Amino acid sequence: MNTEALQTFVVLASTKSYTKTANQLFVAQSTITKRIKELEKELEIPLFERTNRSVKLTMEGEQFRIYAEQVMELTETSLAQIAAIHHFDRYLRIGSADSIYEGHLANHILAYRKKHPGDSLKISIGLSNHLLDQLQGDLMDVVFTYLPLNKASYSSKVFKQDRLVLVTDISNERYAKGIKQQELVGEKYLMCNFALQDVGEYIRKLFPRFHQFEFVIDDCMKIVPYLLGQDNYTFLPEDMAATYIAEGKLRKVKLLDFQTPIINSYIVYKKSKENILRDFLQIK
Repeated sequence: MNTEALQTFVVLASTKSYTKTANQLFVAQSTITKRIKELEKELEIPLFERTNRSVKLTMEGEQFRIYAEQVMELTETSLAQIAAIHHFDRYLRIGSADSIYEGHLANHILAYRKKHPGDSLKISIGLSNHLLDQLQGDLMDVVFTYLPLNKASYSSKVFKQDRLVLVTDISNERYAKGIKQQELVGEKYLMCNFALQDVGEYIRKLFPRFHQFEFVIDDCMKIVPYLLGQDNYTFLPEDMAATYIAEGKLRKVKLLDFQTPIINSYIVYKKSKENILRDFLQIK
């Protein structure tokens, strides 16, 4: 089984068209057909169900797709890392949740770049669960997430602590002296699914059971435009909100009869790579 066949399979699984796959890979359509047939013969399973107009994955094909995508991603990452050996002092693959990157990590990386200009950094932004999967699949060297990883071969330490603050548009003058929990329930609250385990559960419990939020998004970095110029409310990590508050775009609303919990973000990496990461972990 070669990577060329796997790449063809992955592209065909995405496009569901032999013609589009051939165009994307710059080969003849007959070549695509031949590669897929040879792959199915080698695996001894059907990967696609074919119709006159398109193809779709079989049940076995769906399972194989997960494996093929992982192999292709690992291959691409490994080749990039090998190539970087001859051009850079170190090649570090760093993953981060978006809000951690914006609130804390960006300045850390800028400081590291100034101190180690000969290193190459690959920065990936994603959700905590996905980042931890990539770390365990050896596609990342270190990740910054809202979820710890409790495994013996990994180091999982608190990176930063933050508190959620309630914010609204600067021109929204309601609750100038503060807001009570019951008052918040009656307002237009935009729900950001922080995937913060206890913290996310705490926010939901501020509202009645089965409360229907009019707007839900899984990335709090993308929620700010829906606050500007509108009388909406949401919780943001304090360090992230501080930038918009300082710019006069958002206003912090005081909480009168309730408080928000502390948010922990974590730095997670394989213990065997601590030597490689030492300078990055210690940079101030």
